[in-house]
Amino acid sequence: MTDVIVEETTALAVRAGREAGEIIRDGMSQPFDVDMKGRRDLVTSIDRESEALIIRTIRGRHPEDRIVAEESAPVSPGEGTGEGTGRAWIIDPLDGTNNFAHGYPFFCVSIAIEEGGELVAGVAYDPLRDELFVAERGRGARLNGEPIHVSTTESLSDSIVATGFPYDRTEGSENNLANLNRFILSVRGIRRGGSAVLDLVYVACGRLDGFWELNLNIWDVAAGGLIVREAGGTVTNFSGEGWDHTTGDIVAGNSLIHTQMTNIVGSGGQS
Repeated sequence: MTDVIVEETTALAVRAGREAGEIIRDGMSQPFDVDMKGRRDLVTSIDRESEALIIRTIRGRHPEDRIVAEESAPVSPGEGTGEGTGRAWIIDPLDGTNNFAHGYPFFCVSIAIEEGGELVAGVAYDPLRDELFVAERGRGARLNGEPIHVSTTESLSDSIVATGFPYDRTEGSENNLANLNRFILSVRGIRRGGSAVLDLVYVACGRLDGFWELNLNIWDVAAGGLIVREAGGTVTNFSGEGWDHTTGDIVAGNSLIHTQMTNIVGSGGQS
């Protein structure tokens, strides 16, 4: 995909993200419907309105492109976005739905663009803080137009990191609790914000030093992971040997602490 096309599609993602953000911001002060997708997994009418607007915006310009969106076209971790050809838009219309539904102000819109199986652009928009994070492969990452970079913290013991926990944590053995126990003894502090996308972009701009989680979906990590990489960070799966964004596990941080993080998750596996 040429630079001109990347710029055009990124601009479209920015437009869609901002307009979806308006729906979310306005929705906080209005009644909205809440349905259950699982024991702890919510979906609101605002999620659906946001997703419909994003898809409509993309289809208006690129009707042949593939769309992978959380509420209308779910893809399980490891299933990927197709056969590795063509362009795909990976959408989380409201990352942090549980937060939104409870009035907790930590959520965002996330849109990633994939070409031939490779991520080429990522956009994350926080409508409450009016913060727009954008990255294009090989061009760096920006927050509201200004370049951003990961932190320079050298030691995990001096770091603040973030994580999250699967919705089915009481049913499955891969619940992240063992990793939490190991990290909490190794870091300065741990945060659990409830939005993997915001956690990742906070790593990208140095507000957090690192992030790890498992059992995530592709729309939870695609945009944020690319933004971290373009901000000079290191992003891998738990193995530490490269990053497949279609799988459910991720470790992201500055290059100085990343190996220390993968050593911790690797010492006990995905548990």
